Amino acid sequence: MPPADSPADSLTPDYFDGVYAHADDPWSFETSAYEHAKYDDTLAALPRATYSHALEVGCSIGVLTARLAARCESLLSLDVAARALEQARARCAGLPHVTFERRNLPGEFPDAEFDLILLSEVGYYWSMPDLRRTLDLCRNALTPSGHLLLVHWTPYVDDYPLTGDAVHQAALAHEGFRHLNGHRMETYRLDVFARDAP
Repeated sequence: MPPADSPADSLTPDYFDGVYAHADDPWSFETSAYEHAKYDDTLAALPRATYSHALEVGCSIGVLTARLAARCESLLSLDVAARALEQARARCAGLPHVTFERRNLPGEFPDAEFDLILLSEVGYYWSMPDLRRTLDLCRNALTPSGHLLLVHWTPYVDDYPLTGDAVHQAALAHEGFRHLNGHRMETYRLDVFARDAP
């Protein structure tokens, strides 16, 4: 298992293009009872009923996006894989307040302000330096009353630069966030943060 400061590079968009070239829904987001239960948990953990301007990083084919959209007045959902975004756009075609963009973070982080940022099953794709930079950008993009929600698979995956636990430990150690609550399930963990005062 790699250490928390693993020197492994972030996974590139080519990696995800290859994954989606072999399957439209490579992680079974549409059909997995596990995924649907985790989405229930994710939405239940949101501290507020609605958010004005939310950011979802790593939306994949938009299954969680469609559910998250009901809690947001405006939702920007990002992914690096063009094929995944095509499916997400089709799934959410009836949701005009949802916008999809192909971006590779941290280098292409949106220049906007959000009162909710969701990092769900995406943080372990970055190297530790890129994760820390992304957390810095998230903190700076959050409104003073904004929330950051992290949800990640915890078992070790050989392809990934980091583990889910390393991702959450980095967020817990970040001086820009205040931990509100969190819990660990059998194979994933969830943590909610508020932007700390300047």
